[in-house]
Amino acid sequence: MAAADHGKVAGSRAIWKGAISFGLVHVPVSLHSATREEEVDFDWLDKRSLDPVGYKRVNKRTGKEIARENIVKGVKLEGDEYVVLSDDEIKAAYPKRTQTIQIEGFVKAEDVSFVYIEKPYYLAPDGRAERVYALLREALEASAVIGIARFVLHNKEHLAALIPAGPALMLGTLRWADEIRSPEALDLPKAGASANGLKPAELKMARQLVEQMTGPWRPAQFKDDFTSAIRELVARKAKAGDKATVEPLEEAPDLGRANVVDLTELLRQSLGGRGAGKAARSTAAKPARKSAAKPRRKAA
Repeated sequence: MAAADHGKVAGSRAIWKGAISFGLVHVPVSLHSATREEEVDFDWLDKRSLDPVGYKRVNKRTGKEIARENIVKGVKLEGDEYVVLSDDEIKAAYPKRTQTIQIEGFVKAEDVSFVYIEKPYYLAPDGRAERVYALLREALEASAVIGIARFVLHNKEHLAALIPAGPALMLGTLRWADEIRSPEALDLPKAGASANGLKPAELKMARQLVEQMTGPWRPAQFKDDFTSAIRELVARKAKAGDKATVEPLEEAPDLGRANVVDLTELLRQSLGGRGAGKAARSTAAKPARKSAAKPRRKAA
């Protein structure tokens, strides 16, 4: 996994606050989006009045709108059968809701295929965690590994990769293994040059062409031409006076926050191994886990 080119994220609002759990050490961090949407966002409008067109909760049988309190969650079985689940039942089935990025192990970056990568985030040190944040970042960089972790965001558990990227620690959400489809059902050519009747001369020329087109990765060289063309079209129409006033939509609500205790002093105990440090870990881990698992205020 290559490090991302860093744009300025100063002043960005934290999406999530918690801590990286590294042995018995907790590194308080805040989570920030590492990407931004640059494509043109087409809103739906009623062409007769130019009023915004929204989404309604509609009963598909009657066509009538339904109040939020009358909607329940159902999981479809075979045929027309469903199992209806209440919010309390869903919470009880998996009650683990913590503010911890729990590192479960470390792997080489090249061992994680790009097909698992979902969305990148920046992690910033929170409180007075700059030193232990830098310690973890430099340890990952020196070891040439990334951390594989679990964390909960928006009431959903995610698998993630903790990646050192220049001065930052990045957290990239990963797809679960059972979400990746197998290519076995596709009619693909067999692996190997001889299995496909490829001649050495053909392979040589193909490699030469690839080498001629090979260069350093410079993402800034690639632009979204479609978005640029649409924006130019919008600018021309706006300049010509071909525009209308539309009522703005409501803004999204802010997210809740939580405080996590910095447990940097437990690093030495984390390195104590399975023997002498076992008693120290069992004693120190209790307040650490209690702090990390402290219930957070529900998001609005």
